[in-house]
Amino acid sequence: MPVAPTPPDHPNVTGPLTVDDEIKPAPLEVRELHLACTSGPDSGRSWRCGTDRCSIGSHRTNEVVLSDRTVSRFHCEILVVPAGARIHDLASRNGTLVDGVQVFDGMLKDGATIRLGATTLRFELSGERQPVPVSQRASFGTLVGVSVPIRTTFALLVRAAATDATVLLEGETGTGKEGAAESIHEASERRGRPFVVVDCSAIPPNLLESELFGHEKGAFTGATASRVGAFEAADTGTVFLDEIGELPPDLQPKLLRVLGQREVQRVGSGTPKNVDVRLIAATNRDLRTEVNEKRFRPDLYFRLAVLKIRLPPLRERPEDIPALVRAFLDRLGADTAASAALLEPSFIAHLQRASWPGNVRELFNHLERCLVLQEDLPLPEGGPPTTAAVDARISYAEARHRAQMDFERRYLHALLELHHGNVSGAARAAGIARPYLHRLLRKHGVTGFARGD
Repeated sequence: MPVAPTPPDHPNVTGPLTVDDEIKPAPLEVRELHLACTSGPDSGRSWRCGTDRCSIGSHRTNEVVLSDRTVSRFHCEILVVPAGARIHDLASRNGTLVDGVQVFDGMLKDGATIRLGATTLRFELSGERQPVPVSQRASFGTLVGVSVPIRTTFALLVRAAATDATVLLEGETGTGKEGAAESIHEASERRGRPFVVVDCSAIPPNLLESELFGHEKGAFTGATASRVGAFEAADTGTVFLDEIGELPPDLQPKLLRVLGQREVQRVGSGTPKNVDVRLIAATNRDLRTEVNEKRFRPDLYFRLAVLKIRLPPLRERPEDIPALVRAFLDRLGADTAASAALLEPSFIAHLQRASWPGNVRELFNHLERCLVLQEDLPLPEGGPPTTAAVDARISYAEARHRAQMDFERRYLHALLELHHGNVSGAARAAGIARPYLHRLLRKHGVTGFARGD
């Protein structure tokens, strides 16, 4: 895949954007993939996908929609990468078989057969190429970068800012999803109006409904006065729901009502209120997997995923680290001498070699510690961020549970990556029984391994 040239610097977004002004042609293309159905209810049909991600399943939001009832709503996804194409199972009900072998994540070769339920697809990666929009910007609001991954994201963010559509931001923890949401708001026609943030993972479920929709006096024990919820507070503006994947099942229909009818109903009230809000949501989970596992409503996912935008992890764009360091030092108010030391080419190269599992947030925290201690600190070798945020508003037991779950997820991903997806080798190295490792993998929805190892 060719790489687009580095653009000149541009100022941050300072007003409403137009797509024609901000997105220009760029020499970046992706190879087109072809899928032909050779057996099953859709036998004889074929599809062409000219994007770098092609989702396959029975839900209508997929790029390839199959009528086979044995196919999951979101069954698998094919990603076009420089080395070819990868297929990734999305915790499907019947699994994904490639040339007769069940896989969770692996490379595809031309002519491979993909079995999904009762359907067989033949895969080919075409020599034809389709252009991918790449913004000529080096920044969007608070986000900065010159790499192709971040500038393809900028192109999508610009499109989002030019509309009033619901946006779903996807990406790992610390990739800048809240900054992206606020930057969309500030670049839209709603700038200057309320921007209300609700972190669905930081508020106990029994309080989240009131936080989102408000409550009337006397609605429950302790409700000594009426309270305006996030959607009413953000009227004419934007609501940003962070970690939307943590939204309890009983609140999902109420959020669906807000999206469908633009009205909210306070706890304890029988009268709905109209609201004019734009919703931007974010998650570090794959909500398609959550839908397959029946933890997330498919109709709510359909409403949220009008515009899906992925924030790339820092390890995919190390060439952005110099620009990020300069922006963070300005934000931290570093003096000239300190900035010069932290912008030394040797120090920057040192930063670019790190894994940064906590992404840009971890990079910011590392630079802040370097400034405070006035010395070059050792870089993280991997695993969870060195400074995990602690929410003292929740109980000790809940905080400990969340920390443990976060550790387990990160450890499992790192363990499988180290052992190239081999569960037997990973279990031996971790000193745990293979069945127990399988239970942990299912518990956290980790799918980068093969069952038949």
